[in-house]
Amino acid sequence: MIKKLFFFFLIFPVLGFSQNDTIIKGKIVSESNLLEDIHVINLTENKGAVTDSRGYFQIKAKISDTLQFSAVNLKATRYVIKENDLAKQLLFIPMESLINELDEVAIIHYKNINAVSLGIVPANQKTYTPAERKLAAAGDFKWYSPLLIPLGGMSVDGLINSISGRTAMLKKELVVERKELLQAKTSDYFERKYFVETLKIPDEFVDGFLFYIVENEKFVNAMKDKNKTMATFILSELATEYLKLKESELSNTPKDEK
Repeated sequence: MIKKLFFFFLIFPVLGFSQNDTIIKGKIVSESNLLEDIHVINLTENKGAVTDSRGYFQIKAKISDTLQFSAVNLKATRYVIKENDLAKQLLFIPMESLINELDEVAIIHYKNINAVSLGIVPANQKTYTPAERKLAAAGDFKWYSPLLIPLGGMSVDGLINSISGRTAMLKKELVVERKELLQAKTSDYFERKYFVETLKIPDEFVDGFLFYIVENEKFVNAMKDKNKTMATFILSELATEYLKLKESELSNTPKDEK
């Protein structure tokens, strides 16, 4: 009997926690075709998320929490979570268009104009990349259960996903995503002809070279610090190494495979 009571008191905090906190999955419905990166903020809990390219989102919320939906091209909308929303597989949020969309638009990037400067999200609001959001949803960090504080504060979902191996898989996805983002950033900093004409990388090897350089810690740190001078110097060294590597690979390849 004592063991049964102990088990009840042990599991009760977890049950209460899961009842009060739910991951709400939803979709933005609008005449607009631009449904990506709409900011979804739980004003009650001060937590946020963004929609994917099709307008889908998920965010932690409970009954009576107020969600705010904001985007440059859409009229801001607020929605209060009701009890029956927790049982829905998908919560549909209608949003009105603010502007008439053109068939073709020219996008100009301004460094000082973003969601924070436009007042769409709070200045201190943490934003996550898609892979980071998946890892957060898997319970690897935050959303602690009092029961698991002695184990380092991991959440219940985090414990389950850690045992199943899902957390490890998502962490690998996050590493890959960050490398892909660095490749894109490098392509923004340096035009393709720079790699071909200046670094003498054959055009068919440029994409492979981008994969090669993001594995170099010095280059990663230079790009992280936005030190283009240092990044340029390191690129020159890496180009020499990469060309020697490709030359060695080609010389060891049988003639019928070349």
